Amino acid sequence: MKSKAILLLLISAVMMACNQNPQSAATSVTSAPVDGGQATVQDDVSQQNIVQVAVGSANHSTLVAALKAAEYVDALANAGPFTVFAPTNDAFDQLPPGTLDDLVKPENQSKLRDILEYHVYIGVIRENMMRDGMKLNEANTKNVTLGKNGDDFTVNGANIVATVPCSNGVIYVIDKVLIPE
Repeated sequence: MKSKAILLLLISAVMMACNQNPQSAATSVTSAPVDGGQATVQDDVSQQNIVQVAVGSANHSTLVAALKAAEYVDALANAGPFTVFAPTNDAFDQLPPGTLDDLVKPENQSKLRDILEYHVYIGVIRENMMRDGMKLNEANTKNVTLGKNGDDFTVNGANIVATVPCSNGVIYVIDKVLIPE
């Protein structure tokens, strides 16, 4: 008899949970500004991932367009953790005229991806971990060098102008595009 009461309690609890308002669900799939995969999951409760932060930033629309062209959106929407050095639109504007237009052509996708991966470290490097002269091996297997002068940080000479923690890592906003040698 006792086991029947417990079973009835469990069934009642499950049924009550199933009758929750679907609007209160934390995660839902909606149409997002990026196509398919992890990047299309919208979660209005949790901290945003790197792609969601970039998509929501007016200063990173060029970076988002480059990520789409390189088919690299889903990679950065995954669990990570990642450290991303994210150039602003103004940083992309500093490239020689025509460079970006050339890089986003389908035939240059691997070159664009190589450049974007040069901005991604697999793992999280927090500011308190950064040391002057520290080298990080990026996702494209090439190294960048961090610089520190007082409270200011650089990566390959590009100034780190902001830090944005994300659910799958950290974004360091930079003022130049990093080009691998």
